Amino acid sequence: MPEPTVLAAGYFASYSVVGLLAVVGVLFVAVAFGAGRLLRPVVPTPEKLLTYECGIDPVGEGWAHTQVRYYVYAFLYVIFAVDSIFLFPWATVFAAPGYGATTLVEMFVFLGFLAVGLLYAWKKGVLAWT
Repeated sequence: MPEPTVLAAGYFASYSVVGLLAVVGVLFVAVAFGAGRLLRPVVPTPEKLLTYECGIDPVGEGWAHTQVRYYVYAFLYVIFAVDSIFLFPWATVFAAPGYGATTLVEMFVFLGFLAVGLLYAWKKGVLAWT
């Protein structure tokens, strides 16, 4: 049986490979950033010092009104897209023997919650585009 010190040396040697790889990665990033700083041209102009936002010139005040309904539509889409992902594993388990009735009831409860949420959004007028 090998001695405990030999086992510990082999164990920590594997960590030294990970540590060496981490050091090499940090050095690679540091050298890349340093080379970028040394090689880039530094010519500040008034146009370069302006605030840049999505290709639109900053004109006027910084306050802008945004329609919240777009975010609500995006949020509803994400909810239903994520929920539809749960339908695929359910369909695979539904075919397994002994899980049919249980998974069917669970899925109807799940779809019921989705339907209640969609009905609530519809009643509140969230789904009206105008």
